[in-house]
Amino acid sequence: MATPPRNILRHVVFVTGPTSVGKSEFALSLAQKHAGEIVCADAFQLYRAWPVLSAQPTATEKARVPHHLFGSIPDTEEMDAARFAGLARQAIADVVARGRLPIVVGGSGLYLQALISGLPHLPAIDPAVREQVRTMTLDEMVARLGELDRASLSVIDRHNPRRVARRLELTLQTGQPASGLLVEQPVPPGLRGVVLTRDRDELNARIATAVAARLAGGGIEEVRVAHDVAGRTAGQILGWREITALLENKIDRATCAELVTIATRQYAKRQLTWFRAKSTFPEENLSHVTPGFLDRIARQFGLP
Repeated sequence: MATPPRNILRHVVFVTGPTSVGKSEFALSLAQKHAGEIVCADAFQLYRAWPVLSAQPTATEKARVPHHLFGSIPDTEEMDAARFAGLARQAIADVVARGRLPIVVGGSGLYLQALISGLPHLPAIDPAVREQVRTMTLDEMVARLGELDRASLSVIDRHNPRRVARRLELTLQTGQPASGLLVEQPVPPGLRGVVLTRDRDELNARIATAVAARLAGGGIEEVRVAHDVAGRTAGQILGWREITALLENKIDRATCAELVTIATRQYAKRQLTWFRAKSTFPEENLSHVTPGFLDRIARQFGLP
């Protein structure tokens, strides 16, 4: 299979923003009007195990517009930003080859960064170092990383074991703070995209509604089925810990819903912080759209 050209991203429209903001609806409308196809840029919508919990596109939505990479990865497999970037570039190239508009949709900042700018070239982790870190609890990893690379703790989600472990592995492997190794690459000029937002109260209400729908629509059963087989990456999905506690009768259904909603709101806040700090795309607040909004954005993208 041919390697996609380096400038393939100039053909893309990026639709980003926090969870539950309305990225999928916006992208569907844009794709239908401008011969587009949608490419996943959400770390958990890639996984086959989470059609409900990750809010993957429905069969009806897929019938309206072609979708790519959604539900394509078995939950037993590890996934990372570098692998995603390769898969996404190939999907984008295939869409372009058909004369269609690739619309990359998602809110996973690191995955988007890997696709847009690439990732630093980092050393392989020695299995002994990886095993050393894997034997540590999250609290132990955070404490150790704080001793060796306090700067990393200020820029990552310290509640995410995988992110903390990765930084600690790099620091132990190289003897240097990971924060100094993970130097960001420049964003290529001329890319087209938008960061969708909403007023905070409206976004929080949408998150609560979405969480309730996912729990009622099969999300609990997805965790029950995948619990003993999901790999480390797939098991980081929002709701995993809370639903596991529900299945183990440690909390009731109402408490589970409340805790997942809180965790999702916190995640949305982190997403917004990331996009505002790192994205070069303009923001558009969906709480204050005016007639002709979609056409105005399409013109900004240079679409007919």
